[in-house]
Amino acid sequence: MTDLPLLKVLSKPDIAKRMVKWVVKLSEFDIQYESRGPLKGQVLVDFIVDLTPKQTSINEDFKWSFLVYGASNPKGSEAGIILEGPNGVHLKQALYFCFKASNYQVEYETLIIGMLLAKEMGVSRLMVKSDLQLIVGQITGGFQAKDPHLSLYLNYVKTLAESFSTFNLIHVPIDQNS
Repeated sequence: MTDLPLLKVLSKPDIAKRMVKWVVKLSEFDIQYESRGPLKGQVLVDFIVDLTPKQTSINEDFKWSFLVYGASNPKGSEAGIILEGPNGVHLKQALYFCFKASNYQVEYETLIIGMLLAKEMGVSRLMVKSDLQLIVGQITGGFQAKDPHLSLYLNYVKTLAESFSTFNLIHVPIDQNS
């Protein structure tokens, strides 16, 4: 069943040459053309219900989370972000930085880009998972940022964190941040 005008196209005597070949091949089969008909209102309701996020727990605080991974080497720096949303939505972003940076700077850059992406998506409650304990400790207040560059990153991340109604950053072991 289709809502495309195939019956009209294939039954016209003045169709293009390349269509004639297909008409001949398809004429071997007993094909019946039926219109799909109008969509019923219930179909649209069912579609919306299927895509509406279902709350799995009353205490579920975070609807969106993302994993941050960054690495730096003499050839350059690269990073990855996986933004996970309700109903298994995954937004993946691969990044390549064309400037020299430490692993910590790359991790901060990646964190900032991920937070901006989440903000652009309209996320209000966000949980971030990172495998670099120093970065997590600086943002949560457990460690001091002595490096002046990292202090600038830290201040910007804290400013961005205020744009979310709930923001949480947790440390995960590197084997759980794949």
